[in-house]
Amino acid sequence: MKIPFRIAAALALALGFTAAHAQGAADYPSRAVTLVVPYSPGGLPDTVARVVGQKLSEKWGQPVVVENRPGSNGVVAAAYLATKAPDGYTLLVTDNTMFSVNPFIYKKLPYDPVKDFTFISLTARAPLFLAVHPTLPVSSFEDFVKLVKASPGKYSYGSSGVGSIHHLTTEAMKSALGLDLLHVPFKGTGQSVPALVSNQVSAVFSAMPSLAGFAQQGKVKLLAVNSAKRSPLAPELPTIAELAIPGFDFAPTIGFSGPAGIPQAIVAKVAADVAAIVHDPALKDRMDKLGIEPVGLGSQAYAEQMARDSARMEKAVKAADIKAD
Repeated sequence: MKIPFRIAAALALALGFTAAHAQGAADYPSRAVTLVVPYSPGGLPDTVARVVGQKLSEKWGQPVVVENRPGSNGVVAAAYLATKAPDGYTLLVTDNTMFSVNPFIYKKLPYDPVKDFTFISLTARAPLFLAVHPTLPVSSFEDFVKLVKASPGKYSYGSSGVGSIHHLTTEAMKSALGLDLLHVPFKGTGQSVPALVSNQVSAVFSAMPSLAGFAQQGKVKLLAVNSAKRSPLAPELPTIAELAIPGFDFAPTIGFSGPAGIPQAIVAKVAADVAAIVHDPALKDRMDKLGIEPVGLGSQAYAEQMARDSARMEKAVKAADIKAD
């Protein structure tokens, strides 16, 4: 049967497009790759981008450049990413705020948290630990809950700001357990943890690197962790999920994504290479010291994690009564 010319032309074009993409994936990367981080240097996503990016550069034989584009909880970075071609040469390394918190805080976002991105790698997570001032007469999470319930409104907690994961973790805990704790927002854990040490607030959730030194010196007491499972960073500490709130899991996750439409072959390559890097014993040891747990799962796992996080965060935002702007 003779194929009409216009159909044959369309098939040829499609086959050529597919072949070009396949060739592009086979050659990827053939030039520098940019990792966009939606926050200032020094935070958790920035740390992951730089640690993993360095190893990717060595593995690929191409420069991997970290570019910080902070602003509006990731909105600035998302808008920038939308201008880039979906060819794998501009990727995003971020926590879950852009995808699972912003949709419930902002009335209008210039991006769709699902349709406008290609999820590539669920790279790592960094559990937050509940720390209290040593003058509090408690030695366990159960003691802390009893103390707060006995004196509603007397005790306070610090966070890294309204809408931060530290804020939402505590509000979710408060809502589930009926606790009355005063929220004192700060500009990052660089302020909230010292506020705990100086007894300006009674409790904080924070990552291990911010707390470890103070815990060793007896300046704070660690009571529990906000991840679904106990953290290898401090396996002796129980989870809030096992103690009081089944299914409680607010550990920040960090992953690689990019503009929508990145070819699957490139997605698979980046995910596999990132997984190999984070599970390398030497890098794993380095990440452990930074309070980061390597995960190294692929695109489907990342998308599913974001869906679960969104459901949790929506409830937490409502519990915190955060008003959309």
